[in-house]
Amino acid sequence: MMNKSIEEIVEFLIDKKLTITTAESCTGGLIASAIVDIPGVSEIFHEGYVTYSNDAKERLLGVAPKTISDHGVVSSQTAAEMATGAARTAHTTIALSSTGVAGPDGGTKEHPVGDVYLGCCYNDSVLTHHMLGCGSRTEIRQQAVAAAFSLLEKMLTEEKIL
Repeated sequence: MMNKSIEEIVEFLIDKKLTITTAESCTGGLIASAIVDIPGVSEIFHEGYVTYSNDAKERLLGVAPKTISDHGVVSSQTAAEMATGAARTAHTTIALSSTGVAGPDGGTKEHPVGDVYLGCCYNDSVLTHHMLGCGSRTEIRQQAVAAAFSLLEKMLTEEKIL
């Protein structure tokens, strides 16, 4: 669980001039929205990607088709490639990614509704996080946003930036 609020994390990024982008599937732009809610963010956030389809993940972010075929679109590997691809494409220091099943449909035994993988890329380092959200589609997406910022906080702490 995150110790700092989303606002505190984004203000920290602004203060340190750490650029950030997003690569979102199941959150559909909510991570980017949380970032742009903070005044002054235009200095560090220039673009974000909503890559809902596999084709968009491959074409815009460079996710390898083999990654999706071998591990699935809802996987740690895909979340990691989404984050690294977004950072590379947007030329940012940091990227956050999300891929998963927000529901209410689409869940399987292997990937039930609420199954979400998040990725965070900082320079060449990548962390991923798996979560199982619960509740409505909106609640699962909101839980994923909070978890993405917790992952970012963890990355910044491990890299001794925060």
